[in-house]
Amino acid sequence: MVTKGLNLSSLICRKILKSNFLTMSRRMSTSEDEVLFETIRNMGVITLNRPKALNALNLPMVRKIYEKMQEWETKIGFVLIKGAGEKSFCAGGDVRAIVESGMKGGKLGFEFFREEYMLNGLIGSYKIPYVALIDGIVMGGGVGLSVHGDYRVATEKTLFAMPETLIGLFPDVGATYVLPRLQGKLGVYLALTGQRLKGYDVFLAGIATHYCDSNRMPELEEALSKCNNDRDIKDTLKKFGNSLDTPFSLAPVLSKINKCFSAPSIETILKALEEDGSDWARNTISTLSKMSPTSLKVSLKAVNEGEKLNLLECLQVEHRISCACLSNKDFYEGVRALLIDKDQNPNWQPATLAGVTDDYVNSFFNKLPGNNELRFKL
Repeated sequence: MVTKGLNLSSLICRKILKSNFLTMSRRMSTSEDEVLFETIRNMGVITLNRPKALNALNLPMVRKIYEKMQEWETKIGFVLIKGAGEKSFCAGGDVRAIVESGMKGGKLGFEFFREEYMLNGLIGSYKIPYVALIDGIVMGGGVGLSVHGDYRVATEKTLFAMPETLIGLFPDVGATYVLPRLQGKLGVYLALTGQRLKGYDVFLAGIATHYCDSNRMPELEEALSKCNNDRDIKDTLKKFGNSLDTPFSLAPVLSKINKCFSAPSIETILKALEEDGSDWARNTISTLSKMSPTSLKVSLKAVNEGEKLNLLECLQVEHRISCACLSNKDFYEGVRALLIDKDQNPNWQPATLAGVTDDYVNSFFNKLPGNNELRFKL
């Protein structure tokens, strides 16, 4: 990724070329459906089918995928998930719809996050192999649909990011479990800056398990459809995998990342960056200055605590935080400024790090009243 502010509006609005599906006998939903399901021999295929919206995830899609995955878990050998079109696996959740609903007093956001996290938990505890072909953009909700699975195949087109602090949210969908388990403090850095990783970097960072040329994806999918067990899947992915003689693009600054982002607070991270004084440090300070001060502090606490929790526990905490975000202003303001009015000028409240107290941050982590806590059906 690059240390620049993320322009999600341009990503969400891009046009995508026609879908490229395997030309083989299959059972499929109608082309108008936002998510397609098909069975090919021993393999169940999920295709996210909103290419004009970069396959952004909405609540009906979450519900359909969850239901189908539960059905398939005892009936087929393994599941493969991919995105329609040539540009995106899944660019994230449909946050604009969530915010527009919330502005009218609707509860879409509460339903969406709860059920999305239930789906993330199902993927992470799935009893049969789960293969994600993350060819193209994979951000936010798309990360949750892929990174908890057994196998994640990146290509030169893969573009990974968790840019939630830019919209007054936090890295969710189980990212608070995944990010702190990356090398050093890379995950903290990615969580706070929304830094993008491209292509082979996604594999080198440990987010993808395999790397393959994009033009071989149809061939890989056909080969996978002939697999009978997990060993076959591993052998097939190894056969198609590429090992490039390319260093990690962040390698020159990893020591700086580890030093600066090991600091215990956002203020001390910024102080460490100021003391570093390099171009990279100045660019990082500039990036962090664009983010919601509340999101920065909440995200740092969530990622640091996630290091000590399992995936389901992280998702339960994330559910508490998302409910708090839906009851506060920054999420609505961030999406308004970036995706609705597109003035790129959010009015964060509080507007400064100094105004975000520890008590306020801790309130995002409070247990939910009554039966509102997220509980998984295992």
